[in-house]
Amino acid sequence: MREPWLVGVSGASGTPYAKAVITGLLDAGEAVDLVISRAARLTLLDETGATVRDAHWKDDVSAWLDRDLGDLAYWPAGDLAAGPSSGSYPVRGMAVVPASTAACAGIAIGLSKDLLQRAAEVNLKERRRTVVVPRETPVTRSHLEHLIALHDAGAVVLPASPGFYGSGAGATAQQLIDFVAGKVLDALGVPHTLFRRWTGELGEGRA
Repeated sequence: MREPWLVGVSGASGTPYAKAVITGLLDAGEAVDLVISRAARLTLLDETGATVRDAHWKDDVSAWLDRDLGDLAYWPAGDLAAGPSSGSYPVRGMAVVPASTAACAGIAIGLSKDLLQRAAEVNLKERRRTVVVPRETPVTRSHLEHLIALHDAGAVVLPASPGFYGSGAGATAQQLIDFVAGKVLDALGVPHTLFRRWTGELGEGRA
């Protein structure tokens, strides 16, 4: 039985993080179900020039990821009757990356505004691995309260905060993106080689 990882992309800036996570999952031979919110489509267009249309999702998502899709399925964000809206749909877990303040709030209070929020709520109630990647900064008290609520509900709150020990101060944007994506995959329990792990030796392996 197919048991995919669900990736939800919300409207916060940071769509390259989503691309790196999806690519990492596919590279690991994992199945992926993808949900992109309406707001995320606008962000994706602004940050990458890519468009994702429900009727042409295979071509559009393949162009965005710049690769063959492998075992990837796509669910329209407005389809609240989709498989991931039910706890009986087999899913290994979910990553919301990037997670906007609106998405975090909606998931935390059970708003179910769209499939992304509903699917995340389902994963939490089913006690499946759920990773939420907030990127916006600074944060308000209400945002912090929603993140605490997500933590208390069982989610891993994993801010998009890259580390520099793997590549140093001269790190490229892609190296910093891959660091965050790698931490997401770590939280999901999916193996990867996206960053050099700390070994206790200063500057080890750095040119």
